[in-house]
Amino acid sequence: MNDLIRPSLYGSFHRIVPLAKTGGTRQAVDVVGPICESGDFLAKDRALPAVPPGECVAVLSAGAYGFAMSSNYNSRPRAAEVLVRGGAYTVIRERESCEDLVRGEASAGALVFREPAAR
Repeated sequence: MNDLIRPSLYGSFHRIVPLAKTGGTRQAVDVVGPICESGDFLAKDRALPAVPPGECVAVLSAGAYGFAMSSNYNSRPRAAEVLVRGGAYTVIRERESCEDLVRGEASAGALVFREPAAR
């Protein structure tokens, strides 16, 4: 819902591959996000090899719209962006931190309210 909304929004297809070879048999699975809503998915009924808990997968071809359409919905930092070319990769946008989410906000105690100007 907040990292890559395109599959949920209009059914875009992104290849998903495990980062480590698992050697497991392929099975139909749903790849879902961390937000408990029916629209929080990256793939449904997709044939993928079994991936052990804690292992990472790559969601390919997210492109420019991945970050541009992402959000901080549910107070979640946006994901990092990684560019892959051949066997090499580089981080082109760092993952946001929790501090990034509140940067620029003022606490209620620090707010100064002003009377509207007289007309």
